[in-house]
Amino acid sequence: MATASKTKAPEEAISIKAPDFRFLEINIRGTSPLVVNRFSAKAIEMMRATQEAGSAAKSKKTREPKDFDALFQNAKHVSNEGWEGIHAAAFRNGAISACRAVGYKMTHAKLAFCVLADGFDRVDGAPLVRLSEGEAEQWVAPTRNATGVVDLRCRPMYREWAAILRIRYDAGMLSSSDVVNLISRVGLQVGIGEGRPDSKASAGLGFGLFEII
Repeated sequence: MATASKTKAPEEAISIKAPDFRFLEINIRGTSPLVVNRFSAKAIEMMRATQEAGSAAKSKKTREPKDFDALFQNAKHVSNEGWEGIHAAAFRNGAISACRAVGYKMTHAKLAFCVLADGFDRVDGAPLVRLSEGEAEQWVAPTRNATGVVDLRCRPMYREWAAILRIRYDAGMLSSSDVVNLISRVGLQVGIGEGRPDSKASAGLGFGLFEII
């Protein structure tokens, strides 16, 4: 008995466009205070020491006096060159979040653009956008820990601030006006830093908003 011959599915031609990356500079100015919070080197060292000690670390606990000035200094993002800045990923993450407001796929936005670093944090190597204007002051505010206990936290606050964003984007996925409009929405709706409207932990304090100038 003859067997039916299998027919091959037609081969599809694959066409992948060459990457077309372009660059933009966007000047922004804060319209509300910016509060940053870098995880301090001291906190990392304490966590490492506790984990290395294992169960012995729980036997004796001493509560050291809180040094608010040290907390303030350690929470800053300071570059290897000595200038202060903002974590570059804050703007990219904010733009990805803003995609929800315009119906653009967030997974596509992850691939479409990035904010280039002006330098790197001298402690943890994080990519930084340089603050072109702004001077930090101590901001102490009460907050509730995961255990429900109220605690005081000290953070650097920049009441007036500005920066220049250097952005690389895929022109095959987004136009220059798309990028500008996304960053504008970050400044108006999402915010960056602590207390931003789009905070995962709360509704925010309205901090970290900005406008394009």
